[in-house]
Amino acid sequence: MSIMRRVRDITVATLNERLESAEDPVKMIDQFLWSTREEIIQCEKLYQQYAGHNNHLKAQWLQAEQTKEKREQQAMTALKAGEENLARIALLEKQSAEERSVQYRELYEQSNQNVLDLEEQLRELRNEYQSVYDKREYYAARMESLRLQQRMNARYGAQGQEPVSMFRRLEDRINDMELEAKSLRDLRRIGTEFLTETGQRVQSVVERELEQLKRKLEKEGWSSSS
Repeated sequence: MSIMRRVRDITVATLNERLESAEDPVKMIDQFLWSTREEIIQCEKLYQQYAGHNNHLKAQWLQAEQTKEKREQQAMTALKAGEENLARIALLEKQSAEERSVQYRELYEQSNQNVLDLEEQLRELRNEYQSVYDKREYYAARMESLRLQQRMNARYGAQGQEPVSMFRRLEDRINDMELEAKSLRDLRRIGTEFLTETGQRVQSVVERELEQLKRKLEKEGWSSSS
């Protein structure tokens, strides 16, 4: 697991904890979305830099390979012409090119793996952002319903100031307290529900695409038992 992924896991866990105690979970989700978006932008910039560096390393590797093959051909040509000294020089340059080829190939393979890792992390970040964004409006609507309900309860509790309404006001107050307790439980459940459903949705999409690929391959004559 990469350092970036471990940091991301910590961030998501922190969001979950904050949602449980946040007075305005929607605002907390908006902050999370903003932070994730900034992270995506920085990751995209890093990916572009890495991709350019990766292409440079590949070009150096291939150039060294071409030089190695060219010097070998030149050595053979020199030997055929009876020029052993020239052949030795060509072979020395071939060895130097071969060393460069090995070095640049190792750097390229390392860099290429990092590029692949960045691609995966970018894909995970974008999927996470989209999933949380899709949920945001739903939770915003729930919070607005809760605010309106609290306002309605507050207005209803302010009416009827006669002594005979004392127990009615007390009943309204108890109802409000029960509603707040229930709302807190709902908000705590939100923290785990939207993250859990995110993983389930991604897994469902992956499995559906996997089955589509299998059917496509079967039409082309591929058999899963082979």
